Amino acid sequence: MKPSVEQLGNLLALQRDERPEEGYWQGFLCEFHQTQRERVVEKSGLMNGLGRISAWFSDLGPSKWAYGAGLAYAAVTVAFFLTPRDVEKENTPASPVSYEVVSPPTPPAVEQLNQLDLSPSTQGNIGEQVF
Repeated sequence: MKPSVEQLGNLLALQRDERPEEGYWQGFLCEFHQTQRERVVEKSGLMNGLGRISAWFSDLGPSKWAYGAGLAYAAVTVAFFLTPRDVEKENTPASPVSYEVVSPPTPPAVEQLNQLDLSPSTQGNIGEQVF
């Protein structure tokens, strides 16, 4: 229901006649400033800081926890690969180097070939596989 123009005029005339008592605005300003100071003191306290941290953690959803866990995993992995390892080196005693060339021993292959029976009558019977 919309008020008519006459009703609005009557309300405005009534409001024009009503005035707050003396000192109302001064009391209002004093109370307003007092509440502002109390809020600033509450925000700067240690308990408020802990309250803000707990509120921040309670606002985290499952996806934000997953992002945080992924970042923590990446940070640990990077730290693992970038941390220098303490490698202990064993000091082996120095040995003199010999510059003599030693020929390898001759293999006994010639003696084994002499022991083989390669006559035509034994071909295909010893050690050979026919497919």
